[in-house]
Amino acid sequence: MIEPRAGVRNISPYTPGEPPELDFDRVINIANNESPYGASPAAVEAAVAALNNGLQLYPDPGCTALRRAIAEVHEIEADQIICSNGSEELLQLIAKAYASDGDEIIMSQYGFLMFPVVAHAVGATPVAVEEDDCTANVDAIIAAVTDKTRIVFLANPNNPTGTYLPRDELKRLRDGLPADVLLVLDCAYAEYAVNDDYDDGMGYVSDGADNTLVARTFSKIYGLAASRVGWAYCPPPVTDVLHRVRGVFNVGGPSQAAAAAAVRDQAFVTSVRTKNLRELAKVSAGLGNLGLSVLPSQCNFVLARFADAAAASDTTGYLASKGIFVRSVANYGLDNCLRITIGTEEENQILLAVLAEFFASKSNVA
Repeated sequence: MIEPRAGVRNISPYTPGEPPELDFDRVINIANNESPYGASPAAVEAAVAALNNGLQLYPDPGCTALRRAIAEVHEIEADQIICSNGSEELLQLIAKAYASDGDEIIMSQYGFLMFPVVAHAVGATPVAVEEDDCTANVDAIIAAVTDKTRIVFLANPNNPTGTYLPRDELKRLRDGLPADVLLVLDCAYAEYAVNDDYDDGMGYVSDGADNTLVARTFSKIYGLAASRVGWAYCPPPVTDVLHRVRGVFNVGGPSQAAAAAAVRDQAFVTSVRTKNLRELAKVSAGLGNLGLSVLPSQCNFVLARFADAAAASDTTGYLASKGIFVRSVANYGLDNCLRITIGTEEENQILLAVLAEFFASKSNVA
């Protein structure tokens, strides 16, 4: 029997939160942190135009127009941007380029589930560092660094908790890491964050730090999850390395066109952020009124805590019986919690009404 490299069999395949094929007149799938508001009309128009131009030609391997659009909007250097097939590919490329057998990759206890996956895939050891009330602990991360540490992955804001490290703590982390350890800031939800002390880390790269990388995505607030477009802002030496290991044509032509149009339509982004903020407050308050403990979130989802794992599981089952699908996060070690994506106003009203109906019949909350 042909065996894979060491570490591959330690990977638990990622399981998306897809609803089963059941016969419902209405399905509310609020399990995957997708945007309920779709993509910018300008992005859709650009994708359609690219499709109409034909699919027989390879896309621009350098994503030139897309990188220029990102650079203009974010006021950063286009040459320091690398684009990818979703931000998950970026994580894979980073691990492939900078870690190997016997190395260690640090992540927080409840960090994004793909972090340990990409570590195992290259033979590295994932080191999960205990969090402080579901928030990354800077002191614990720094203390976990050894001479084998190559990368620190930090999702900021974090999925599935919705928590974040404020600016001062992020600086303390960057200052406390050795120069030969790459800090990777996965900021997939940065566009949703509104707190004044949030920092997306781009300034570290612009100011010349050669050991910090910021990863972003078009899958969340931009509503382009199906297009699979991610990007990273990197120090020049890191950009050079990642271009050496990425696939030549890793972002499709229609996806490049859609993303370039989407990033330029910041009015649409602002409208989505405003709607999400309003509905996030309503859902958080509604869940709290039902007796649930809800973590403050800077994302397009909330993490709700139940009395125990059985209560969370029973609630998931009841919601599913009504055509409403939320995400269990038991695989993160949070078996008494559910992650609930913020839907449209109507979807959120239905969710809270169904939960109230269920809780009225069975007392099972924290």
